[in-house]
Amino acid sequence: MKLNTKLGDKLALSKNYAHKIWLVGDGLTEEEQLKAPKGTLFIPFSQFPPKRRRKDCFYHTTPAMMSPTSFENMDSCENWLPRRAMSAWRVAGILHALEGWNVHECGHTILDIEKIWEASLQHGFRPLMIPS
Repeated sequence: MKLNTKLGDKLALSKNYAHKIWLVGDGLTEEEQLKAPKGTLFIPFSQFPPKRRRKDCFYHTTPAMMSPTSFENMDSCENWLPRRAMSAWRVAGILHALEGWNVHECGHTILDIEKIWEASLQHGFRPLMIPS
């Protein structure tokens, strides 16, 4: 996993399985999930969610936002997201079109995150809340 140099000192790659919050990508294996302690929260940063292998752990959705209320006939974009939720990738595409941004965010190239966050809120997208 590569990290932005500004963010690299904020995260550490764990050398054990004792932590209760895991940021996981596509490479998470069933064997690794089974090593997690009971009550672990798996938070994916990938496009697809991990397979739920544990009933005694919690699984957050993939990165997503709730669509604006002005969107009509909106169900969900992916079958693992709640109604009216859109994956972060789809939201990004819509924002690029609405804002007229003609740059491509690819791999580790990302525009100003604050600018993107503000634009998403201005266009009516809202954070996806985690059910308690």
